[in-house]
Amino acid sequence: MDLKLKGKAAVVTGGSRGIGRAIAETFADEGADVAVCARHADQVAETVKALEAKGVRAWGQAVDIADKDAVQGFVRGAADALGRLDILVSNASALVQGVAEEDWRAMVDVDLMGAVRSFEAARPHLEKAAAATGDAAFILISSVSAAEATGASSYGAIKAALIHYAKGVAREGAAKGLRCNVVSPGTVLFDGGVWGQVRDNMPGFFEQMIKRNPTGRMATPEEVAAATVFLASPRSAFTTGINMLVDGAISSRVNF
Repeated sequence: MDLKLKGKAAVVTGGSRGIGRAIAETFADEGADVAVCARHADQVAETVKALEAKGVRAWGQAVDIADKDAVQGFVRGAADALGRLDILVSNASALVQGVAEEDWRAMVDVDLMGAVRSFEAARPHLEKAAAATGDAAFILISSVSAAEATGASSYGAIKAALIHYAKGVAREGAAKGLRCNVVSPGTVLFDGGVWGQVRDNMPGFFEQMIKRNPTGRMATPEEVAAATVFLASPRSAFTTGINMLVDGAISSRVNF
């Protein structure tokens, strides 16, 4: 299926590794130009080089997502470098589970306000693209943890806030062709990631988590990326305001 992404331009925050890197590469595989940011300049440079090798334009910058001016400057720079902006994917996360004040602050500053600030910078470009082509998309990466609670968690609570925020953005943007959706992964396994570290250091707990999933395994970043890129593409032009679970049925809730 042609996702109609050739000639489009996508921005992916937290795009140098894991799910974000897979999303950026999937966009490039579909012919879209891509801009990425992450904390480490060397990882960003390597990612940009890999994306360019796929035959698309790519641009990147080392950014602290908690820095308002930096993240908004990155989005504006991406639009200038690529010449347009059709898609924004907010993937960057502080990845902290605790409930200490610094944990809440990190999740708010990176996951929530990082998404809000990047969207506010991207909105004029996305609205321009939607007016010209009929479709533009803002995708937020949340988590199945937003709806699964075994105890207090800054991570789950802020990931849930993203879903509420996205619905409001979707309602506001619908008449303009500016869509907003959420992708909520379950457990995702890759080397160096959270579950990769658990596999290497806590094999007993890792096996317990594997058994919890009816599929008998965890997702790959590429599987989450495939769902994200399809949802961001013009092939999903009438889908907005949803929270797409990509969790292998590890959650038991029913979505109505």
